[in-house]
Amino acid sequence: MKIIFFAHPKFANVRSIDRYTYWLADGMKARGHEVEIWAPKPAFHNLPFPENMKKWPGYMDQYIVFPMSVKGKISKLPKDTLFVLSDHALGPWVTLVADKMHVIHCHDLLAQQSAMGLVPENPTGWSGQQYQQYIRSGFSKGKNFISISNKTQSDLHEILGSAPQISEVVYNGLALDFLSNIDITLTRIELGKDIHADFSKGYILHVGGNTWYKNKKGVVEMYLAWRKKSQLKLPLLMIGDLPEESIKRAAEHSDYKNDIYFLKGMSDTFLKKAYAAATVFLFPSLAEGFGWPIAEAMASGCPVITTNEAPMNEVAANACIYINRRPLDVEAAARWAMDSADTLERAVNMSSSERDQLVRAGTLNVKRFDSDKALDEIERIYKKVAMHPTVPNHS
Repeated sequence: MKIIFFAHPKFANVRSIDRYTYWLADGMKARGHEVEIWAPKPAFHNLPFPENMKKWPGYMDQYIVFPMSVKGKISKLPKDTLFVLSDHALGPWVTLVADKMHVIHCHDLLAQQSAMGLVPENPTGWSGQQYQQYIRSGFSKGKNFISISNKTQSDLHEILGSAPQISEVVYNGLALDFLSNIDITLTRIELGKDIHADFSKGYILHVGGNTWYKNKKGVVEMYLAWRKKSQLKLPLLMIGDLPEESIKRAAEHSDYKNDIYFLKGMSDTFLKKAYAAATVFLFPSLAEGFGWPIAEAMASGCPVITTNEAPMNEVAANACIYINRRPLDVEAAARWAMDSADTLERAVNMSSSERDQLVRAGTLNVKRFDSDKALDEIERIYKKVAMHPTVPNHS
């Protein structure tokens, strides 16, 4: 089968989707398919616009230049070519292939829901609303979707108004080999030397970007509340994009500022060691499309605390410790931090048998997220779409 993958341009800096796209492409190549990846090239984006205006020439490259450049290429391809959009946010390009065999991968609908006023934590301005409507009007013309969780699939159907022609769920597959059964004491010493910290007695770990739903503010609030009531003095290690200034200030103005570490751009090796040697992994997300770090921590033999809402509880199942979702109200959020701190205190003081039982449950749970099995499932759906060609839409 010939498969054309549509991908975000490199200048869009959508790293997680980039990795997903190449994971798909490499997986299909390994299964004997002929694969190409098409993405916009920077033309207008490379012109000397002010940094705060860069997205507009980038949009021109994506939504004017790119469609014009690929229309002719599409017309010359064999009729049995499968077109795959690696992200539903590429929706404006669906019109190029809506009457051809196509599949749209759907990761999360959080930006869509925010633009529709459904997420109080993330109000969206007028231009953002129009942009998301533009994307939605595109992917709404699609007929075949693969979602990364049941929660994402449910959100997709709600936005579309009904289930599309083909709609299936394939969980993400873990793309890295994570460490387990390591010498935790030695690894903590190594990590501490790397960043000039004392991790000898353990540490609390969080991994995530700087988007609103990662709830970095809640991570810091929960940690500070815990430190005030605990006899332990474990540091907090936060790996990912650096948080916004208000979160940095909250950490810097606390009594525990010397125990909070914000790290960006760490290697995969450092990340895998950090997972494997952590006392507990803290992931109180407000929402997710899937929740990669939950599975990554479990694969590393690290106990997980996460939010008891979909899709976090869909990914973590019965193999973690749950807390409630952080509320938006300031007073309620303060109570949430205190209650969650109690949960964290119980987690870091688990007996060795309790910890071993939780780690074993996590190790068993992540077997559901096998990369090869996920690619096999995706290939099956691609072939299913090829066997049931899309009916042309003349509306």
